[in-house]
Amino acid sequence: MNALLSVSDKTGIVEFAQALHALGIHLISTGGTAKLLADQGLPVTEVAAVTGFPEMLDGRVKTLHPKVHGGLLARRDLPEHLAALKAYAIDTIDLLVVNLYPFESTVAKAGCTLDDAIENIDIGGPAMVRSAAKNWKDVGVLTDASQYAQVLAELKADGKLTQKTKFALSVAAFNRIAQYDAAISNYLSALSFDESNSTPLPGLFPAQSNSNFIKLQDLRYGENSHQSAALYRDLYPAPGSLVTAEQLQGKELSYNNIADADAAWECVKSFAAGATCVIVKHANPCGVAVGADALQAYSKAFQTDPTSAFGGIIALNCTLDERAALQISKQFVEVLMAPDFTPEALAVFKSKVNVRILKIALPPGGASAWQQGRNAMDVKRVGSGLLMQTADNHKLNLADLKVVTTVQPTPEQLQDLLFAWKVGKYVKSNAIVFCKNGMTMGVGAGQMSRLDSARIASIKAQAAGLSLAGTAVASDAFFPFRDGLDVVVDAGASSIIQPGGSMRDQEVIDAANERGVAMVFSGVRHFRH
Repeated sequence: MNALLSVSDKTGIVEFAQALHALGIHLISTGGTAKLLADQGLPVTEVAAVTGFPEMLDGRVKTLHPKVHGGLLARRDLPEHLAALKAYAIDTIDLLVVNLYPFESTVAKAGCTLDDAIENIDIGGPAMVRSAAKNWKDVGVLTDASQYAQVLAELKADGKLTQKTKFALSVAAFNRIAQYDAAISNYLSALSFDESNSTPLPGLFPAQSNSNFIKLQDLRYGENSHQSAALYRDLYPAPGSLVTAEQLQGKELSYNNIADADAAWECVKSFAAGATCVIVKHANPCGVAVGADALQAYSKAFQTDPTSAFGGIIALNCTLDERAALQISKQFVEVLMAPDFTPEALAVFKSKVNVRILKIALPPGGASAWQQGRNAMDVKRVGSGLLMQTADNHKLNLADLKVVTTVQPTPEQLQDLLFAWKVGKYVKSNAIVFCKNGMTMGVGAGQMSRLDSARIASIKAQAAGLSLAGTAVASDAFFPFRDGLDVVVDAGASSIIQPGGSMRDQEVIDAANERGVAMVFSGVRHFRH
């Protein structure tokens, strides 16, 4: 049996080659890999000795030769293929171990030039991988160090790989090539040449968008029971994102569970300071609060809208302890998420076997890294197409606010305004959010009219027995007329944050001055459709 090893990432390759040699497998290798193996005392034949041609063009040409590809592509069950190999003195290659030049990590580095990117486009590696993967019945092809252990186990046990394993390796190999080519296409087609500059300039949106997602699981059904569904994750998921969650207990997550859980987790992890709880129902936060601990944060969030919280999704940005768990266990909850759980908290839910408990690590870096774990791009499917945009990762700071009224907001009001603005970003448009003392007091979501959202928010507060007197209000987009402002002030609001930018801004500012409330402009809006 012959094995050809040519790897850019040398992780585990020496140990793997030693094990192959111990099994009597002849080793063939290229350039740096061959030198590494030889330095370890392994007998290895360089590819140049096989092909009769030296590596050339700074290593650009090494394995592009019939003696390599013939050995990979020849079908062992066809006499004419074997006769051709014999006629041209070509040996079969039964095992191929290749990982590719690090194109993805190269272009991800700051300061990467086009020349850097081009030199990290592998040519011979993908060609060999495709040849071996096409001829999977006769050749095992490994494209990642994580595959070494299983392959060695089978070779040691049976002296060969099973057809099932070789087919799985082939599929993984074609997937890797697809990922690699997609990365190259995305990078290069996002570049553009300026008339005055021969150096291509990077852009955000490639001329051809190539996405790579890995299926995590099939789901029982989709948004409705007559729809089929599956969950996929990014090829390289960001730390702190929902798809990195560990499910500790509970039923399998449904399509709607996952969608709502993502909405809750994205919202709660945006609060860096203080224990925070977010309760989501049908993709909208129905209660958000900051507290001294998990119990207080949950209790305040639940108080916002107990009715909607029934059967909701609960996310915390702090460890869930027993006290908070006992309180949460009194309500019907579909999914419960936190960075960690005490053993006592998990014991509380042990008898509630249907409650899905997810443990998700917060993104690394703390408050300074608030954007980590977020998508850089948002994509929405439309008929036979995609809408693609940079994600709404704008962070509003106190210094960004522009006070536009005679009445100046107090320091306490400014904090509530920032809190309300942050929550409003995760509420479906049109969005109106009343807050006070780090707690949502009323949420109006997803209405065609901003007036209706404002009215619904106040109705929700009344239903929960909450007073809106002295509250801060966030509107995700500007008030087109003064009537929206009048509704929230009539309900009890004393301070308002909105983007501004309407042709009737002055009318709304005059109305705020007339009503004696403070109003600030954020300068940005947060539509969420």
